[in-house]
Amino acid sequence: MRTEELIRERLTLLSPEVLEIVDDSALHAGHAGAREGGGHFRLRIVASVFLGMGTLARHRLIYATLGDLMKTHIHALVIDASPHNSVD
Repeated sequence: MRTEELIRERLTLLSPEVLEIVDDSALHAGHAGAREGGGHFRLRIVASVFLGMGTLARHRLIYATLGDLMKTHIHALVIDASPHNSVD
């Protein structure tokens, strides 16, 4: 299973309304983390579970939900986590 699919599978536990995952690993070819096999990802997630949480708490929840993937499959993760879907 691809890392993106593993991330998506784990984060569905948070019942997201929006879940967008972008694999930016190719932009980091040759980077030490890329050589070790860890990917670079951007994540946008909107979930009501984040209500009342600050940014740090949201990120900690995401890291905890991803668990061992943060040590094995993911080298870098840019997170945009919100309890509400903002319309620009």
